[in-house]
Amino acid sequence: MSNTIEITSEAQFQDLTTKKDAVLVLNFWASWAEPCKQMNEVAAELAGKFPSLQFVKIEAENFPEISEEFEIAAVPTFAILKGGKTVERIEGAKAAELTNAVGKHAKGVSSHKTSLAENDVKPVKDLNTRLKSLIESASVMVFIKGTPQQPRCGFTRQLIDILGEQKIKYSSFNILVDEDVRQGLKAYSNWPTYPQMYVNGELIGGLDIVKELVSSGELKEMIEEEN
Repeated sequence: MSNTIEITSEAQFQDLTTKKDAVLVLNFWASWAEPCKQMNEVAAELAGKFPSLQFVKIEAENFPEISEEFEIAAVPTFAILKGGKTVERIEGAKAAELTNAVGKHAKGVSSHKTSLAENDVKPVKDLNTRLKSLIESASVMVFIKGTPQQPRCGFTRQLIDILGEQKIKYSSFNILVDEDVRQGLKAYSNWPTYPQMYVNGELIGGLDIVKELVSSGELKEMIEEEN
């Protein structure tokens, strides 16, 4: 059974929020808002990682009374509920902040499924050494789904297009061919989605952050400074 629910009625939402022992992650989003697309992907990744939590998608404009109750002024906005009370709130496309918050509130409610999965993971020290080596293998390194010639998702395609337009030299790693890297890097970088971009070993972020840095002119400055 999936631990992600899309709200279709106010009665359904009220029923969910009355469960005293439940920890809910409310995702207020809108289909027209570009940042919501990436954060929906972040939420889906987190739902897989924390099966004991309940992730709830609420299309904000379709449920104005619920949005008003939680004082939603912009999307995406996330609210974490424990026992029906809001314990944390994240506004905007802040993947790392959401990941930290969900991880913090998941403590104590981890399921047996998560514990079993952890036993199958390769030694963290060895994997981290490999990840560090990969990240530092080029001054600009991107971890993507597919290859620059054959991107396998829209976010990867957009990032490759941006790097090409900006004439930025980079190396890439296809995370679809190595599950250890795909899962391990999310924990190593504390960034749960792809693509991920690094400059001289430092995480820059995902597509939205790269777009912002290009728009402000900071990305080229950052790369020129490092080189």
